[in-house]
Amino acid sequence: MRPTRRALLTLPLAPSARAQDRPIRLVIAFPPGGSTDLLGRLVAPRMGELLGTGVTPENRSGASGAVGAGVVAQAAPDGTTLLLDSGGQAVNPHLMRGLGFDYATAFAPVTLLATLPLVLVVRPDLGVTDLPALLARLRAEGRPAAYGSVGIGARTHLAMAALLRRAGLTGEHIPYRGGADQMAGLLRGDVAMGFTSVALAAPLLREGRLVALGYSLPGRVPAIAEQGFPGFAIGDWLALLAPAGTPPAIVQRIAAAAREAVMQPALRPRLAELGLEPAAEGPEALARFLAAERAAMGALIAAEGIRLDG
Repeated sequence: MRPTRRALLTLPLAPSARAQDRPIRLVIAFPPGGSTDLLGRLVAPRMGELLGTGVTPENRSGASGAVGAGVVAQAAPDGTTLLLDSGGQAVNPHLMRGLGFDYATAFAPVTLLATLPLVLVVRPDLGVTDLPALLARLRAEGRPAAYGSVGIGARTHLAMAALLRRAGLTGEHIPYRGGADQMAGLLRGDVAMGFTSVALAAPLLREGRLVALGYSLPGRVPAIAEQGFPGFAIGDWLALLAPAGTPPAIVQRIAAAAREAVMQPALRPRLAELGLEPAAEGPEALARFLAAERAAMGALIAAEGIRLDG
């Protein structure tokens, strides 16, 4: 019989697992103020309460999350150092060289924490209100359409590349330095379209400055998958990982605490504001998810010939 979620927090631990009583460093692989950072700081206090120790967020950003990942890959596998990372876990291995660690073997999956659907947006003056109309217009124009993203290999880039590939169309990718710059370029008319985060799009949609044509993950209406692209599902996500070799008892205990923390009802409104959908199913589910994501992203990157040097 499997222990309940609550029971996992109070399981008697072997001596090797008692290192968990020491303070925990939560390495956040991105700068302050973004979704990854905010989620880490929202769940850290409750995780600390449940684990009976301090959980201290520490931003170690750079190289699309690879800097923070490298810090944790080299940490002692005793549960005192954790990594909060995003979809770069599935993309960086296919784009970066000389990392000094292997994403597939350097970490022990703990749990997925949240998913981030993306939304495809255009300006109202483009004259389209749904995805089929956009694709029909692009086909009629007969030339690659410029689209923006937050950078080469970012999910906003890969989602658009995958959609155009499935539609039999080509596009011109214009990378920006961040989401705000990407939206500014779209509003100026530099690009025709782009995927962005729900949080960034929301105020522009409310003001009527952009039109939403579809969401990149199922569960939101209208979904890309429901508009002629069954199975389409490319969003971002945030996951908790530990150094490889961390004892399973520690991993399970941290996973249970993380689930309790991210699922607490008091966080739901704040997570919704950030466009985050809580999702915590434990180490085994995250391991399967990461394997599938790395395979899918690797195939897409190879098919598109995507390189960090352009």
